[in-house]
Amino acid sequence: MDASTRVDEVQAGRVVAGVGPDRPLGWTMRPAEPADVEAIAELRAVVMRPDLERLGRFDEHRVRQRLRNSFTPQHTSVIVADGVFAGSVALRPAEDGQWLEHFYLAPRVQGRGLGSTVLRTLLDRTDADGVLVRLNVLRGSAARRLYERHGFTVEAQDPIDVYMARPPHTG
Repeated sequence: MDASTRVDEVQAGRVVAGVGPDRPLGWTMRPAEPADVEAIAELRAVVMRPDLERLGRFDEHRVRQRLRNSFTPQHTSVIVADGVFAGSVALRPAEDGQWLEHFYLAPRVQGRGLGSTVLRTLLDRTDADGVLVRLNVLRGSAARRLYERHGFTVEAQDPIDVYMARPPHTG
């Protein structure tokens, strides 16, 4: 988190009731800045490591470099929970809709309902715009269940990735 994200802005965010340890999270999203790339790359390495190791694909350098190579601040949001950097998410325009990418949450906020709340917020926007959303998730990742709960279905898969899509939901 940089100095431009003030605590009062975060407190104005939604409250996630979640199932967390002791209290709900106040959260908000802000536009990413170029300076956010290293914090997001490090978070990606932390949260993806177990799945990448399970798949025999973890490389300490490559996991961070792939984020650096594809980072587009104009399509990325930084998630702030209780005044602290807590994650990122990107919605990248595509020919037939949007790609949901780089959705990472810090381990300390996982399992508290924040992922569902952020995803629901983004999907409300894409639904209002009538836009299809696509993503890919690693095979065997727990994140797949989150996406399925929010209406994503499998389009294709390979030995590493599962490609999913969600058409816009109307009223």
